[in-house]
Amino acid sequence: MKSIKQKTEPFDTKRSIENASGKVISIKRSTLNSGGKEYSWSNKLERVEVIRSGIPYDSIEVISRRLNNPVKSVLTIVGIPQTTYNKKKSEHLLLDSRDSELVILINELIDYGLEVFNDEEEKFQRWLKKPNLSIGGNTPENMLDTITGINEVKFSLNRLEFGNLA
Repeated sequence: MKSIKQKTEPFDTKRSIENASGKVISIKRSTLNSGGKEYSWSNKLERVEVIRSGIPYDSIEVISRRLNNPVKSVLTIVGIPQTTYNKKKSEHLLLDSRDSELVILINELIDYGLEVFNDEEEKFQRWLKKPNLSIGGNTPENMLDTITGINEVKFSLNRLEFGNLA
């Protein structure tokens, strides 16, 4: 059996940048409206800055409305006691970085889920509450308390969007 040798050229970074410079890259901007202020980012580094700065406790209510769940269930997902939430919300304080990240990721997941379900909120909300084989028989809603769980739900939505088991 003959081995065929292919001549490969080293990667030319300069040429790659020149080729890419003429192309238009669309950046999807993510936003979260909370406390009368819009928090937005178009890349992960900007998202990190928003997370580090913190977002208002009011954002829990935004997620509550978007998931069509009571605030109390969203507080359970995020792991914040009701009394802490009430006190810090009345003082107009910001969530810490861990809680801000969870809320932002849940918000992005909701945006993606609505996109997959063609902006049919009721269908998406029903899907969130149904046990799903692709995430071990759990409901997607029960997976939202960790970043890994959110990622698994996002992967499930991705499979659904492209016609695979979800």
